[in-house]
Amino acid sequence: MSVDSRRSYADIGHEVGLSTAAVHERVRKLVERGVIRRFSLSVDPLALGLGFTAFVMIRNDGGVHCREVAPRLREMPEVQELHSVAGEYDFLAKIRTSHARALEDVLYAIKAIPGVARTTSTVVLNTEFEDRPLRLPRAKSSENS
Repeated sequence: MSVDSRRSYADIGHEVGLSTAAVHERVRKLVERGVIRRFSLSVDPLALGLGFTAFVMIRNDGGVHCREVAPRLREMPEVQELHSVAGEYDFLAKIRTSHARALEDVLYAIKAIPGVARTTSTVVLNTEFEDRPLRLPRAKSSENS
């Protein structure tokens, strides 16, 4: 069900054997509990001219500016994802641009952020899949308990 958020509650209810009102109530509770964070669109980056993807590892310099790196990266529209990671680097960023030269400009901007010591980039040649919906674990039936 996480594949198409445009489906009606009636359609989902028919699929799972619940009334429209029951589906609405369950969704409301999932939103309140924070299980559902948002209802969103999935935009094709190629349709927007953003066919160049790279993963960039970013290392902090260990100085006083380290806490300021993530908020500065959040301001950059090319940075689609940012993960704090353990290991030799501190962050892993997914960056989308129109071409390699645009990535170079983004890398210069990242390196200009106070607290960034260095970056290492990996360019994506082909994306096999992404933006995959979470597969929810099936509820155990009472027979298996």
